[in-house]
Amino acid sequence: MGASKFVIKQISVFSENKPGRLAAIARALQDEKINILAFSIAEANGFGVVRALVDEPQRAYEKLTKMGFNVAFTDVIAVQMKDEPGGLYEVADILGRNGINIEYAYAYSGREGAVLILRVDHVDAAIAAIQKSGAKLHESSLFQ
Repeated sequence: MGASKFVIKQISVFSENKPGRLAAIARALQDEKINILAFSIAEANGFGVVRALVDEPQRAYEKLTKMGFNVAFTDVIAVQMKDEPGGLYEVADILGRNGINIEYAYAYSGREGAVLILRVDHVDAAIAAIQKSGAKLHESSLFQ
């Protein structure tokens, strides 16, 4: 399975940025008993992008598409980082030194420490660089 076990399917939901849209997305996932594990929201020119890790990405895609949302899958990786000053620097430095661009990122902190979700321009190279550095990647099975 190799590097592919670290590739996580994120859903990206594109919607008008107006009141009630996030609630509609969240309600639809609730109704389907799909758990949101992490998410971020970005805005540009009156439209929003909700990026989410969910425990059942295919079902989420089908439900939201059926409701009229424009939904896409994106490959991301999840890197364990130190939940202290310098934790983000260590991960960003590994990727930067290896010529890998971070297109966007979001993070969360939980019982197991901080986790950085990354969309990068070269997923396999990022996985290899992070593994070579000794940093820990989370397997995709953790998010499904």
